[in-house]
Amino acid sequence: MSTANVTAIERLLDIYEAFQASQRPLSLTELAEMAGMPKSTCHAIVGTLTARGYLYSLARPRSLYPTKRMFDVARDIVDKDPFVERMTPVLERLRDTSRETVILGKRQGDAVIYLQVVESGHSIRYSAKPGELKPLHSSSIGKTMLGCMKEPELKAWLQARPLEGVTGATLTDPQALLADIQQGRRLGYFQTRGENVDDVWTVAASLMLNKETFAIAVAGPKHRMEGTMAECARLLVAACSFILRQSQAR
Repeated sequence: MSTANVTAIERLLDIYEAFQASQRPLSLTELAEMAGMPKSTCHAIVGTLTARGYLYSLARPRSLYPTKRMFDVARDIVDKDPFVERMTPVLERLRDTSRETVILGKRQGDAVIYLQVVESGHSIRYSAKPGELKPLHSSSIGKTMLGCMKEPELKAWLQARPLEGVTGATLTDPQALLADIQQGRRLGYFQTRGENVDDVWTVAASLMLNKETFAIAVAGPKHRMEGTMAECARLLVAACSFILRQSQAR
């Protein structure tokens, strides 16, 4: 794919994210400013989106707003997801039993992408959205993905990349992170203690479905998780085992 095509896709996404941020109709000038692009470029993209039924125009004041078409397209796609929808009921039960936020993620390059987030009912909770990207070395799901690597491959990965500090608690020394991952392998689950988000503790475990490796995490504030990490880990491992048994029975 050419650089021009990548830029065009980024600008299309910028337009939708501008509407998400504003949550109101926008004039062409406002939309171009919020999306950070020339007005002429914005006009061309808006023209295509309007012609395809993804935007509609308002006369007073002269402005634009998305139709439900993108929502319907995305919903139809998500409804046929081969993994996420199948696992969501188990993730919801894990959320209910742990009373903390539950996340399904997968490795994407040198990052973790969140595929599903089932948030806790607590007013103080860890919040995130599907599609968010997190570093491998500072997130519990990322550590789980690293823990699935063979030892020589893992050591080479750790030595080849700078381990940037996301918070003051992030493990940035390769040997310290290696020891932490090795401990996670022995326990059968991986942990972070404020390493990706201050005062958020998480525990994660992996599972493989149709030769694809996923990880599930339970995340919550330190003041609750500090006393429940072991119980959350037990519930998490049981949930992963249930999903595997369920997939084998199909």
